[in-house]
Amino acid sequence: MPADAVTLPSDIWIAVLHHLSVEDLSHLSRTSRYFHALINEYGWKTYLMANRCPTWSLSKSLSVWSPFDQVRYNTLTDRNWALPRFVARPLASKWTAKLQPVLSINNSRLFVAAANQIYSYTFGRSEGSRAAPSVQFECAYTTNKVLQATRDIMSIECVPDGGYDRTLYVGYADGSLERVVLPACKAGSEGPIHLESAFRDRRPYHGNDAVESISSCGNNLLSLSSSGTAAFFTNSPDSAPQFIELRARSWATHLTHRYAVLGASSLTPLTVHGIHESHISSTPSHILTNSSHDDRPCPSAVYGICGTPPSAPWGGSEQVVISGWYDGVVNVHDLRSSRRAHRIPGVNSYPAGGALYPVMSMCDPWLYEPVYDVSSGGGGSCHIAAGTARHSVVAFWDVRAANKGWSVHAPGNDSSPVYSVVLEGSRLFGATQSRPFVLDFGPGVREDTYPCLPAKGDGLKRRDSSGVGFYVTRYGHSRPQ
Repeated sequence: MPADAVTLPSDIWIAVLHHLSVEDLSHLSRTSRYFHALINEYGWKTYLMANRCPTWSLSKSLSVWSPFDQVRYNTLTDRNWALPRFVARPLASKWTAKLQPVLSINNSRLFVAAANQIYSYTFGRSEGSRAAPSVQFECAYTTNKVLQATRDIMSIECVPDGGYDRTLYVGYADGSLERVVLPACKAGSEGPIHLESAFRDRRPYHGNDAVESISSCGNNLLSLSSSGTAAFFTNSPDSAPQFIELRARSWATHLTHRYAVLGASSLTPLTVHGIHESHISSTPSHILTNSSHDDRPCPSAVYGICGTPPSAPWGGSEQVVISGWYDGVVNVHDLRSSRRAHRIPGVNSYPAGGALYPVMSMCDPWLYEPVYDVSSGGGGSCHIAAGTARHSVVAFWDVRAANKGWSVHAPGNDSSPVYSVVLEGSRLFGATQSRPFVLDFGPGVREDTYPCLPAKGDGLKRRDSSGVGFYVTRYGHSRPQ
């Protein structure tokens, strides 16, 4: 480097740092003490601001890690995603019955709801990026003292509560919807904690129809019953709900500041309703179709919906909608797209936004099974994960090269669907009928990072080469030519 380079004002070099990669910053910091100090002070912070990687389970650790440690962790994680390389671990022993679990997450905890119980896993804090932050079982709660199928939990959603991270909305098979504040776990207590009525506030919005899905955004919530009644309301105790009637078997919701997205079983299974000044439109602003609509469309169903992370370089926008369909396809729609269907036979009315075709479609060509849930995040915030209906398979795609997707069987490799998935920067949390599990792509995973497991058996295969995770079957999506 020219000797007079350091004579340039620091403001100019700080502006230059905005355009440098991790490799560039690392190389430049080794050229002189001046640049080493400048990059430690500004370079890594600048890079983090431009390349945010949202991750709930690392929130406590990120608050104490230096910018350099955060960049180091994210860089190693991205390399593992590219290989792909990960540690597969169950989070619990096998349940005694076949259940249909659902997940929800916040900055302090992962919640797993199955039957009439809610299992809480707390996120630990690591002082440095060389050791992965822990995920440990905290305690279990029960919503009903007697096991009844009509009281099974169908949906849960975390909502803000001032940093306590213990407040959930819980939907049940009998149509009940409750705001639940989980009490603190009692040290040394055995068995699940029963949630007394003092911790529960019922919202009578759905009659006797199962509450299939709950979504939240800020202080707003959206719940959906199996019969197609959607309720839009706030977290306030005196909230007056607004209702939408889909008049179809319904499954999934996704809520943003500007849109409510609803998934059902019909000729038009995916619809978008606009939100303006806390009011939701009763008629859809967009119909989102699949790519197979022609003169003879067939009814389909959408089981899972999500958006993109704020940092997603391929479109971190509320106008991007990711959905999992009955025919095994994951579709990505962009509400700004000009690819619109002129007409869908059998559909008499169209919204002003028209019927949109997807801008991207992906599938596992070896497993044409329904997609039960979808989530986005992963390395570079560019990945989509889909929980499928058979063989405990989770499919992954990097949207920068969607034709090079891959799938993996969850630990235990049973015949179950993957009912629920949550994807963040370095971890994929999922749940089958047998137990919750995690795929950890981050560095520094140790045996004590996750809950202790039986020494052998429990339906698990042998340990992998790391000695920490378990062997799982992975395969690519490419078909031979």
